[in-house]
Amino acid sequence: MTNRLIFGLVGVAMILSANPCAADGDPFLGEINTFAFSFCPRGWAPLNGQLLSIAQNTALFSLLGTTYGGDGITTFALPTGKPVFTLTPGAPVIQCIALQGLFPSRN
Repeated sequence: MTNRLIFGLVGVAMILSANPCAADGDPFLGEINTFAFSFCPRGWAPLNGQLLSIAQNTALFSLLGTTYGGDGITTFALPTGKPVFTLTPGAPVIQCIALQGLFPSRN
């Protein structure tokens, strides 16, 4: 029964995605998604404004820059998510950003 619940929640997360690649498991780098559980999956980080190291996240830094904070020399910041309201108060929902994935193409 637990496995069925987990697969159902993952299905909800995939439906909420605007990126068709997410269903294949390869999100775009920097893609923001809402998940129907209280944690971010592996390779994703919560939208809480945390500082990240540029040296360890060069591709994501090239997309975000210092738009959301950081000194631009050693650190940059992730955006802060807006509150998500659900029909069931207290239901676990979290907004996350992809730290790994496909680099978006302009073509």
